Amino acid sequence: MSTMQTKTNPFVTETTELHEVLNRQIAGWSVLYTKLHHFHWYVQGPHFFTLHAKFEELYNLATAHMDEAAERLLAIGGRPVATMSEQLRLSPIEEAQGQFNAERMVEAVVADLRIMVDVINEGIQAAGEVDDKATEDMLIGFTAGLDKELWMLNAFLGK
Repeated sequence: MSTMQTKTNPFVTETTELHEVLNRQIAGWSVLYTKLHHFHWYVQGPHFFTLHAKFEELYNLATAHMDEAAERLLAIGGRPVATMSEQLRLSPIEEAQGQFNAERMVEAVVADLRIMVDVINEGIQAAGEVDDKATEDMLIGFTAGLDKELWMLNAFLGK
């Protein structure tokens, strides 16, 4: 198999950098999904109703992105990580640790979403290197939505 085949057809190779970065995203979304549930269940204080609903909205978004990335990975010949141990090992996101106040929860979500944007940008670059426009397009769509979420969460924090 020549380098040129790999460059122009991402479906030719069994494993690629693109497969790896998509799996990091799947793992990250999975861990973030669980972390957001933790925050959803344990948020307290005057912003309870607002944040309880927002964390639910965000864990649903994480689920949608995780599923879309996994299905795309399968479509291009990859194998999505599907166990918690694999996801924890590959995730760029850390599990929730301890109890946070509401503001600290939002700060943690902002930091995690920024990490996911960085991993998504790695995926956009990897997809571009193998001329996989469909994956690039999917990932660019992810970043547009996350930019909006980051703006709103930072506004909540007064930043």
